[in-house]
Amino acid sequence: MEQKGKLTTHVLDISVGKPAAKVKISLLEVKEDQQLVKLGECTTNSDGRVDVPLLQAEEMKKGTFQLEFHVGDYYRMKDEKEHLPFLEVVPIRFVIANETEHYHVPLLLSPGGYSTYRGS
Repeated sequence: MEQKGKLTTHVLDISVGKPAAKVKISLLEVKEDQQLVKLGECTTNSDGRVDVPLLQAEEMKKGTFQLEFHVGDYYRMKDEKEHLPFLEVVPIRFVIANETEHYHVPLLLSPGGYSTYRGS
């Protein structure tokens, strides 16, 4: 029996070297006509992670997906009122080519920019 993969993420605020808690994340599927279909929403825990995979088992399928990290809300919650957030929503569009693999899509965040990679 072929094992199904999963999709996970985490958010690290590299400006303070700590996990980013309470970041809302939306998961969308990008259809062939570029329409976005919302599949779910979650919020990071105190470790900057979500409690369960965003996709797993039978939910995993080949295709193009987008994670939207609502980081403007995160920075407003940190009570940084002297600075308006530069980033409001960070979209990361990626392809799942093999539904049996683990796709980990982290966000490394700072007030003025971000980075990502395919983790393990």
